[in-house]
Amino acid sequence: MGPYAAIILGVIIMIVGGIVQGRLKSRFKKYSRTPLSSNLSGREVAEKMLRENGIYDVEVISVRGQLTDHYNPTNKTVNLSESVYNERNAAAAAVAAHECGHAVQHAYAYPWLTMRSKLVPAVQISSRFVQIVLIAGIVLIQVFPNLLLVGIAMFAITTLFSFITLPVEFDASKRALVWMKSSNVVTEQELDNSKDALKWAAMTYVVAALSSLSTLLYYIMIYMNRR
Repeated sequence: MGPYAAIILGVIIMIVGGIVQGRLKSRFKKYSRTPLSSNLSGREVAEKMLRENGIYDVEVISVRGQLTDHYNPTNKTVNLSESVYNERNAAAAAVAAHECGHAVQHAYAYPWLTMRSKLVPAVQISSRFVQIVLIAGIVLIQVFPNLLLVGIAMFAITTLFSFITLPVEFDASKRALVWMKSSNVVTEQELDNSKDALKWAAMTYVVAALSSLSTLLYYIMIYMNRR
């Protein structure tokens, strides 16, 4: 595979990513219109899931923005976007339960989450300097080829992080759906809607990982062809 093949692969993945993003938005828009039969808000779903998993030291808070939902293991907070925090529908319930799935992973030291957390400092440093190093490495490929190799190694860390994220996200969704079914906070139809919404959300992480891999291959090909 040469650099051009890697570019073509990247374009294909970008197109697929656009399709996945579009499908994700349409699914969440659709499921956001259907009121939850239990009439629980995203915040109430999250707090209920945490309690029923024996977790009492995690706070559920509201944050601004859309798709800003996340679990912060540093200060033990489940951060829900305003719409998810307040709304009472299958989409909000699914997102809230998914983020609590990460809190459950943290509480029980889920290995993949632990591994990802350990990579965070290295990823933060790499993300800050990798583009500068890669560009300088390409410009100076003839006189200082190892600089590009350093950039490739830095980018490889972020790619590895993307792939380690996959089992973390899929497991969080699995925990969320199992709990939603056992706790009876949703009907069978609402559970199916939540499952579909989380499936498309997970696909965005798959596309991101593949995109990162194609970019990594592109720089590797440049290094191999020009050194």
